Amino acid sequence: MSDITETDSYDTAISPIEEIIEDARNGRMFILIDHEDRENEGDLVIPSQMATPEAINFMATHGRGLICVTLTGERIDALGLPMMASHNSSRHETAFTISIEAKEGVSTGISAHDRARTVAVAIDPSKTATDIATPGHIFPLRARDGGVLVRAGHTEAGVDVARLAGLQPSSVICEIMNEDGTMSRLPDLVGFAQKHGLKIGTISDLIAYRRRHDNLVTKTAHREVVSEFGGTWDMTIYSDVLQGAEHIVLTKGDITTPAPVLTRMHALNPLEDVLGIGKTSREIEGAMDVIAAEGRGVVVLLRDLTMKVLEDEASPHTLRQYGIGAQILAALGLHDLILVTDNPQPKVPGLEAFGLTITGTRKISQEG
Repeated sequence: MSDITETDSYDTAISPIEEIIEDARNGRMFILIDHEDRENEGDLVIPSQMATPEAINFMATHGRGLICVTLTGERIDALGLPMMASHNSSRHETAFTISIEAKEGVSTGISAHDRARTVAVAIDPSKTATDIATPGHIFPLRARDGGVLVRAGHTEAGVDVARLAGLQPSSVICEIMNEDGTMSRLPDLVGFAQKHGLKIGTISDLIAYRRRHDNLVTKTAHREVVSEFGGTWDMTIYSDVLQGAEHIVLTKGDITTPAPVLTRMHALNPLEDVLGIGKTSREIEGAMDVIAAEGRGVVVLLRDLTMKVLEDEASPHTLRQYGIGAQILAALGLHDLILVTDNPQPKVPGLEAFGLTITGTRKISQEG
C-alpha cells in the first residue's frame, strides 16, 4: 500500500468490521479508532484470551500507552472490583476500577509475562476475587451493558469485538503514542499499521454492524398529551431490553420531512428535573418551548434505572453514552439534527453510525 498523503482519503486504510472480527477470532492484534477522522486517536486491541506475553510486550514497546483490560460489568462484580473514582469526571468517562494483579504466578507484576498472567486470571470464570490482588499493574475497565450501542467507547468495543468473535467478552487495549510522546493521529496510525501489518477498524462501523444484528429498543405505547410547556405533543414510550427502562419521546409537527429536526436528548435526573435541586436552568422546559415555537421537533427523555440519586452526577456535555437515545432517533426515521443545547460543541462520537448527522445547534437560553 502506498503512503497516504494529506489530500488522500483515509477510507482505504480502514478495514471492514467483519475483517476485524475475523482477526480477533484468529488472535491477531488490530487498531480501533472512533471513525475515519484524521484527528482520531487509536488503541491497539487484542482479545484477552489471545493476550500472550509477546502481545503485552508489543503494546508496551510500540503502543506506549496504558495497558488495560476491558471486562463486562458482570465479571467486574464477580471479581469484587470497586470503581477507581466514585464520581467520574474524566473527559470520556472511562470506567476504571482499581488496578489488579494475579495473586499467584507473578513476580513484580510489571513484566509482560506477569501482566499476561493477570489478564488470564481476570477472565478465567473459575477464578474469583480471592485470586486477585489490588492494586496492581493491569487496569480493568468496566464496559456498559449493551456495548457500543449504549456507549461508543473503546472499552465497549473491546468487549463487543471479542464476543462477536466467539471469545470471552474481554480485550486488552492500549493507546498508541508516537515516539516523541504525542498521541498518534490517523495519519500516524496508518503508517504504524502498515509497518506492523495491522488492520484498522472503526467503532462507527462496529456500531453499524451491531445495528444490523441487534435492536435494544422497542416502541411500547403512544398517545397525545398536553403539556404546560409547548402545548400538545405526541408522546411515545420506548423500552430498552437492557434495563427494561421506559424512555419518553415527545414529538411535535411533521418530523418525516427532509429538513433538519430540532432535537433535545436529555438524561433525566430526579433531583434536578423534578425537584429543582442543584441546577440553575430549566433545560427540559426551555427545550420544549424552543421546539414548540418552531412547531417541529423531538424531545427524548432517557431514564437510567441504575442511577443512584445521591451519588451519581449528571454527565458532562457529551452524548457518548446516549446510544439508546440515538437508536430511538433512528427508529423515528430521523437523519439530520439540530441539537437544542446551550453547549456550542456537543461531543457525539459514533452518532453517524446510527445514520444521524448534527447540522447545527439551537440555544435554549435567551441570553448570550
